Amino acid sequence: MKKHNPSLVVDSSYPDLVINVGEVTLGEGNRKKLQKTQRDQEKEKVARAACALLNSGGGVIRMEMANSDEHPVEMGLDLEESLRTLTQSSDFQAFFETKQYGRCFYIFVKSWNTDFPPEDRFKPRICSLDSSLHRRFATKVLLMDSREAFNFLENKKRNAKFLGEEPSSKILRDANQNFHDSNPAHLFFQKDRLEHGEILPFPESQDVEFKQFSTEHVLVRIKEMVPKYIAAFANTKGGYLFIGVEDQSRKVLGCAEKNIKSEDLKKEIEEAINKLPHACFCQPKCQITFTVRFLNVLSKEELKRYVCVIRVVPFCGAVFSEAPRSWMVKDGEVCCLTTEEWVDMMTNTDPELQKLSEDFESQLSLSSRPPRSSPVYSKKSLEHKEDLQRLLFSVSSEDLQFTPESLLEELCSEHEGLEELIKKQMHPFSRGILILSRSWAVDLNLQEKQEVICDALLVTQNSPPILYTILREQDADGQLYCTRTAFTLKQKLVNMGGYTGKLCVMAKVLHLSPESNAESFEGSDSLIKYPKSYDLADTKQMEALLQSLVIVLLSFKSFLSDQLGCEILNLLTVQQYEIISKNLRKTPELFIHGLPGSGKTIVAMKIMEKIKNTMGCEINKILYVCENQPLRDLIGNKGICQAVTRKAFMKRNSNFENIQHIVIDEAQNFRTEDGDWYEKAKAITQRGKGSRGILWIFLDYFQTSHIYHSGLPDLQDQYPREELIRVVRNANKIAKYLQEIMHKVRENPPRNIPSESLNIFSEAEWSRDVPGNLKFLKYNNMENIVYKITKKCHSLLDDGYSCKDIAVICNTVDDVQEYKSKLESALRKRKRSRSREESNLLVIEDASAIMGNHIVLDSVRRFSGLERNIVFGIIPMTAQPAFSYSLMLCLASRARKQLYIFIPSEEMTNSASF
Repeated sequence: MKKHNPSLVVDSSYPDLVINVGEVTLGEGNRKKLQKTQRDQEKEKVARAACALLNSGGGVIRMEMANSDEHPVEMGLDLEESLRTLTQSSDFQAFFETKQYGRCFYIFVKSWNTDFPPEDRFKPRICSLDSSLHRRFATKVLLMDSREAFNFLENKKRNAKFLGEEPSSKILRDANQNFHDSNPAHLFFQKDRLEHGEILPFPESQDVEFKQFSTEHVLVRIKEMVPKYIAAFANTKGGYLFIGVEDQSRKVLGCAEKNIKSEDLKKEIEEAINKLPHACFCQPKCQITFTVRFLNVLSKEELKRYVCVIRVVPFCGAVFSEAPRSWMVKDGEVCCLTTEEWVDMMTNTDPELQKLSEDFESQLSLSSRPPRSSPVYSKKSLEHKEDLQRLLFSVSSEDLQFTPESLLEELCSEHEGLEELIKKQMHPFSRGILILSRSWAVDLNLQEKQEVICDALLVTQNSPPILYTILREQDADGQLYCTRTAFTLKQKLVNMGGYTGKLCVMAKVLHLSPESNAESFEGSDSLIKYPKSYDLADTKQMEALLQSLVIVLLSFKSFLSDQLGCEILNLLTVQQYEIISKNLRKTPELFIHGLPGSGKTIVAMKIMEKIKNTMGCEINKILYVCENQPLRDLIGNKGICQAVTRKAFMKRNSNFENIQHIVIDEAQNFRTEDGDWYEKAKAITQRGKGSRGILWIFLDYFQTSHIYHSGLPDLQDQYPREELIRVVRNANKIAKYLQEIMHKVRENPPRNIPSESLNIFSEAEWSRDVPGNLKFLKYNNMENIVYKITKKCHSLLDDGYSCKDIAVICNTVDDVQEYKSKLESALRKRKRSRSREESNLLVIEDASAIMGNHIVLDSVRRFSGLERNIVFGIIPMTAQPAFSYSLMLCLASRARKQLYIFIPSEEMTNSASF
């Protein structure tokens, strides 16, 4: 973002984006009386505000009427036309509605979205006042509108990808050669001189332009003209701009050297072209290719003259005459997008999941999204947003629902008079749902306010959504809290949840007086009265809004985001969401038993975010403890906590004085060799005066990888306890294999595992209809394993997978060292590469580089808690028999999609081959 607009002020006192543009003359007659300059200035600031709101989730433009009319007036045709042009829609009310209250005039702006009819193929991702992209058409230079610009950029991006295997230098060289061969002006470009008055034997065309300027205006006109003409030639098929030739007659007149020196003109031209913003979709990034030449003009006069010719080669990307004029609200200011931001947003499309598309289904596509949304996917075997909405926020066609009922009962038992207050407020509403929370602010990743009893979101028919904040007593900051929370909710429903309808969220504060149990409320309905179209008209609209709410509440940044290089959101399961929704103050300690692949680490990350907002603490007061370094690094890099291993946690000189809250992950693999980690964690979280810190412990006894005491309390003392029984990570065949191993673990539990803890297996829920692959591979020696892994890796990479999809897991760290050099040597013999990106030598790294584009090779213990799409497992079934099945389970559960297990030939029970 750059250069905010000081004439546009974002008013933060409303639960919506409200931009105050100041005084504007309204009424058709009044506007016609204005001077053109003033009329254009007013039109510009209104259009900028509208553009910013369209691109930022919608909102309201507020203006003061500059004229003195005492009666309501219309906005003015020129203002309305500028807004129609902005959206390129014939239906003004599709995105805008207007209302006048006294001398205040409001324009209600719906968020821009690309949810157009299917036949409308080219839909710009964002709105712009001016694309600043020009093209040649016959002898004209035309400015592309937003849709033309979107189409143009899509084609450029597609062509760049198609030509991606060719070196960019070769592409430019071929384009240059074809450009020269086909252009009749090239012969004259190569000359040294022309005759004064000579008629050039070729006319203006798509790739030829003639210009003749009066002497005193050359530099001024050059600065005005060069950006548009050079950009237009570069964006079309290249061309020649002749300066010093009349356009109608084609007569050579030239420019006088005494009036402007050729070297000065060349400097101005080169500076103007080199300043042009441009976007390139190639690697490495390309530059605008042009040549400036001066041809002497021979004349009977003694004055020295010349013709300046600028040759422009077709550009592989897009060249702009200036930065695009597109606006967005960021950090409370109306800011202009940079060229790079504008191009990224215009060309942003759904990621190509390629092989992953068999596993994931789109819940929110960029093809029908508001500008700021991210794509949302769910596993095919899991509930869609529609299913989740019906499970969590069902809307009855007959009466008003209250959810969650358990929270309502709990709150009403704690606060006398609360039930009567809620019923009184809900009396006018008959259909819809009231969703209660101890803090909607925390649910939206904002800070909790201690004085709040609860928040409640009402989604009901014939009304906009209403957010109620119920306070214990009057509080000067109560309205600010409610307004801020309602504002954030509205923004997230659109920009995160992808809601495309007209939307506002009203904010209302209620007070519950503990002395009298009487209602006391502060009028907090917005001073802005929204049009009736902002009411939810029926069950269909309510459910659409609630499905967006599901995305807001249940989405989390997928690990696929790092793999694909763009933000992708996944959805929690109902089980995961219910655990995250727990009241932390009433559940300061919790043991979460989760089956392999049930999302324990995801829940751990989400709960740390909630701790920060509920407890009002900084991330340096939250500690994440796990057993292995790679998992520690992965979580530590998320910026939500401090992260250490158990060994580091138990060091005597470790400084945890600031720590108040602790989350422990993969606790089944902890040991007491360095001391009692559980007692230390309890002591830290309980040392605060007047308040107790959070201690949540995640574990899975099935994946225990040692035979020592874990340090966990006895099973009966692990209370309260929750279970995650929905396995969501693995493909069908892998999941079926996990069930077989877990059955064996249950039948033959290691002595350090409480056998009753394994009863969770009988409650397990398994994903279905997720394709994948499982193969058992016999081997005779290490060379045989290396050969088969290398061969399969080559095949996978050629099929479209990348190095970041693949992991090779061994039994011990010593095994890793043995295999590393042999695998690296074998992989480097690969003769061809899948893409230019992987033309360098393939690299093998340990699990600390899990997010990099490397094949990971590490031990099963160090890979605990991590995952990849494709896993090769090298663990003999005879290794450490006391927990060999648990070790195999830990390995197998790391594979999302394909699992290849190497077993000695003499133990092979299920043969398969590549």
